[in-house]
Amino acid sequence: MNMMYFILVGAMSLVGMVISNRLKSKFRQYSQMPLRSGMSGREVAAAMLQHYGISDVKIVQGKGMLTDHYNPMTKTVNLSPNVFQGRNVSAAAVAAHECGHAVQHARSYTWLKFRSAVVPIVSVASKAQQFLLYAAFFMAAGGGGGLLMQITIAAFAITAMFAFVTLPVEFDASRRALVWLDETGVAQGAEYEGAKDALWWAAMTYVAAALSALVMVLYLIMRYSNRR
Repeated sequence: MNMMYFILVGAMSLVGMVISNRLKSKFRQYSQMPLRSGMSGREVAAAMLQHYGISDVKIVQGKGMLTDHYNPMTKTVNLSPNVFQGRNVSAAAVAAHECGHAVQHARSYTWLKFRSAVVPIVSVASKAQQFLLYAAFFMAAGGGGGLLMQITIAAFAITAMFAFVTLPVEFDASRRALVWLDETGVAQGAEYEGAKDALWWAAMTYVAAALSALVMVLYLIMRYSNRR
């Protein structure tokens, strides 16, 4: 396994870490900005679901920080404690974003349906790709492993595809959240701008992940082409 691989992995990890730290910083910043409405994240989520006539989705409190997500299988909006209980801009933004996914589900948003459909395939590819990668590099060192490298590229391509499919899903959920926050007056003025800023940085984590996945696929393709 040559040095280029470690350089790429290191660079991608560094970029991801910088964006992740920036997101956490933004979350802390806007956690200090209380909502004038005084609503908690749970109340924001409940109000948004009610606004869109969604009555079959539950709002539950999870564990950890920034672990918020919508589960289409169980129809639950899972909010971390700081978001569930928080009465600030960060909590409102995250709660509304996760409810944006619930709205997508209720409206049969195409990209969400596609992403959910390919999850089983992506799960297998994701679990196998590291084993395949090391096996392919090991065999390539001995002058073989061409077919195995092709399979490895395919596995990484599948996860990269999933990362890019995730982008419109996340951006659309944030768009729906911001429109609702603005139109209902839950977040106004500086509150709205803070929510927009926080969600933009959250989206950048997905952009970084997608670009990292693409770079890895291109690297593997280039390595495979050079050895032929």
